[in-house]
Amino acid sequence: MIAEPQPAAFPNAVARYVAATRPAFLSVTLVGCLLGLATAHAGGVPLDGAKAFLTVFFALVAHAGVNVVNDYYDALNGSDAANEERLFPFTGGSRFIQNGVLGLREVGIFGYALLLSVTPPGLWLAWHSAPGLLLVGLAGLLVGWAYSAPPFKLMCRGVGELAIVAAWLLVTVGADFVQRGAFAWTPVLAGLPYALLVANILYINQFPDRAADARAGKRTAIVRLGPRRARWGYPAIAGLAYALLAWAAVSGRLPAWTATGLATLPLSLAAARQLLADAERPAALAPAIKQTILATNLHGLIVTVSLFIR
Repeated sequence: MIAEPQPAAFPNAVARYVAATRPAFLSVTLVGCLLGLATAHAGGVPLDGAKAFLTVFFALVAHAGVNVVNDYYDALNGSDAANEERLFPFTGGSRFIQNGVLGLREVGIFGYALLLSVTPPGLWLAWHSAPGLLLVGLAGLLVGWAYSAPPFKLMCRGVGELAIVAAWLLVTVGADFVQRGAFAWTPVLAGLPYALLVANILYINQFPDRAADARAGKRTAIVRLGPRRARWGYPAIAGLAYALLAWAAVSGRLPAWTATGLATLPLSLAAARQLLADAERPAALAPAIKQTILATNLHGLIVTVSLFIR
């Protein structure tokens, strides 16, 4: 396991704040954006490099802001501090507040500053694309903020996975919309299986966090169902993701080459088998979490490449 952050490791303030965003986990947003650019390309839309760069960069900034805001609210509700079964760096938050690298107030201000910073480029992209992009962007920010922030606290109400599916589907749809200037179904069909796999990262991460979440009043699906029943949710979500992709490719709603995204199914199955065996032993789940992250990113990249070569 990677060592948790300590103040002495971050003498440089810039490095400290960048690390607090958990940059290694922003890859799912990068891949979601690339997938949206690929669906626009597959639809015959000439890609605008400047728009594509701004879309990807500020989507990453927005995700970074959501990560930091989530740390802030998990510090307020006490779930990260109480998490003794965490598998760092995957679960239990960034530990920046708990280990004294940054203060609670600093983290809160930083998180909201990141979220606010995406407003000007979002307006510029909408001006150069279509007004409907504002709705997509606002919906994405709202879902990301409401995931952890009161009064909604979606992660505490057993619907965190639905919020994640919506958020990452909007990433793909938004990246396509910027280029296309209109709504299309192709990014929905390509993005939904990917968004479901992203949700499975959250889902499996909640097993090591279950005891701390329960003590903090976070009524996640894992807390509500208990690990023995909740463990079946993982293969159900993964199965739905791969089934949707197979249906879309076979039915011609997506190019046939997108079916190559099914190549990551063995990774998801391996993670599912381990979760089914070790749902009540959180310390044993690190390999399954890594496989879930790998399956998700590879799936998105493979489908992206297939759409570019179509």
